Amino acid sequence: MPNLEEKKQKLAAYLDELESVAVAFSGGVDSTFLLKMAHDTLADRALAVTARSRSFPERELYEAIAFCTSEGIRHVLVESEELKIDGFADNPVNRCYLCKTELMTHLWEVARAQGVKHVVEGSNMDDVGDYRPGLRAIDEQQVKSPLRHARLGKAEIRLLSKELGLATWDKQSFACLASRIPYGDKITEERLRMIDRAEQLLLDMGLKQVRVRLHGTLARIETDGAGMELLMEADNRKRVYKALKIYGFSYVALDLMGYRTGSMNEPLAISVKRA
Repeated sequence: MPNLEEKKQKLAAYLDELESVAVAFSGGVDSTFLLKMAHDTLADRALAVTARSRSFPERELYEAIAFCTSEGIRHVLVESEELKIDGFADNPVNRCYLCKTELMTHLWEVARAQGVKHVVEGSNMDDVGDYRPGLRAIDEQQVKSPLRHARLGKAEIRLLSKELGLATWDKQSFACLASRIPYGDKITEERLRMIDRAEQLLLDMGLKQVRVRLHGTLARIETDGAGMELLMEADNRKRVYKALKIYGFSYVALDLMGYRTGSMNEPLAISVKRA
């Protein structure tokens, strides 16, 4: 990628122009890279803001806190309980719009209280093609997207993260736990807890990229090739099945297509084609 360094410099220059930023920080690949670049560029004028909620696993929260502590970055935690948002629990197709609107409102409150000029978030060029109603909320809330401004994609962000020595360079992609539930199916605290426990078990077993999609009481596991090999071992299959039954799942299935982003949006595409 010959222009990768140019994109990195463009990102740094853009952050410098913003003068001070509150970074929506989840601890994932994109937001960690963005926060690191913002802190390297702006020092104490870069602030990390992390939302604590039912759809945000504790492991991610602890990793976010640990990163900011190790880097000496100012870090603010806010409560953003999506289940209290009007209509969110019904899981409409614009669920992400409702969530992002609420989240960015909280971030702006923190930014203004801290005297910070801009709120920024970590969406990248790979997010543009899929169905992403949250991007509309980001635009409406006048939140900046520096990674998109620099036209950086996921693979490039991983390479630059490795160059910066960030442990997240090969971290699995993450999305909120609510994204594991099909549109129209109720989102409840119990269902989010089931999904969180199931995914934590699989991660602890050594799977790196995994999603547990909830269909009624059926768990549909998406993972990569290495993960499939692990789950094909008899002892592992039995362990996963027994554990997920305890967590509340009636059936456990392995998706033969493997892990892919936005699989819950696939029925939407089919509906559009039929229309």
